[in-house]
Amino acid sequence: MSKGPGLFLDIGRKATDLLTRDYVSDQKFSVSTASDTGVVLTSSAVKKGGLSTGDVAAMYKYNNALINIKFDTESNIATTLTFTDIVPSTKTIASFKLPDYNSGKLEVQYFHHHATFTTAVALNQKTPAVDLSATIGTPTFAFGAEAGYETSSGKLTKYTAGITITKPDACASIILGDKGDSIKASYVHHLDSLKRSAAVGEISRRFSTNENTFTVGGLYAVDSLTTVKAKLNNHGKLGVLLQHEVIPKSMLSLASEFDTQALDKTPKFGLALALKP
Repeated sequence: MSKGPGLFLDIGRKATDLLTRDYVSDQKFSVSTASDTGVVLTSSAVKKGGLSTGDVAAMYKYNNALINIKFDTESNIATTLTFTDIVPSTKTIASFKLPDYNSGKLEVQYFHHHATFTTAVALNQKTPAVDLSATIGTPTFAFGAEAGYETSSGKLTKYTAGITITKPDACASIILGDKGDSIKASYVHHLDSLKRSAAVGEISRRFSTNENTFTVGGLYAVDSLTTVKAKLNNHGKLGVLLQHEVIPKSMLSLASEFDTQALDKTPKFGLALALKP
């Protein structure tokens, strides 16, 4: 793929990942194994409240093709097929979920040195929809837009625009979304050359309700095996996360969320253990 501006969905992703990724609120345990043929099997079990679920996933890569299949305890089968460079500088992704025959989706991504384009078609017989996105610029500066169109009604289901500036130690972005009803600005600053410590700030506003949300957070590497994350918004929601690499490639995550404006409420706790070969 080219060293272009990246996909539209990448705009603002660094801040979103720092503020949301790995902040688990349930209990999850997963084990991955790899065979000599290249097949990676992952078994997962999740307990959320009084409900327990599980799944088994298989991943296999052959030349430019990547195959992912997942079976869960609710008798669903999810399959994703990814093909790289069927046509030069493209990635094709086909996904479907059984027994929901209307869940199919076909997506084609095109990468250029100064632009990227994405077309996604939902293979739904009742309400087929098409999503289009484009990003123009460089790895340092890019702007783009996204739109969704429902063919049965002839209406736009969404339209979003964004702009981003990326430097080696920082990234800033602004996204106008929800058909112009919301705006979100974010900034991430890395505090070390390895990018294991960072500070992030995000502010969003919804015009229809005059609601503003401001969130600050950070990531700090205690040592080579342990990292700590924290976030706090103007509504008093405080989240903390501790991650420790118990053995190479295997991660233990402990997370909690407190409502600082209602300390009498029971905090949320989450635990995740992922064992990998």
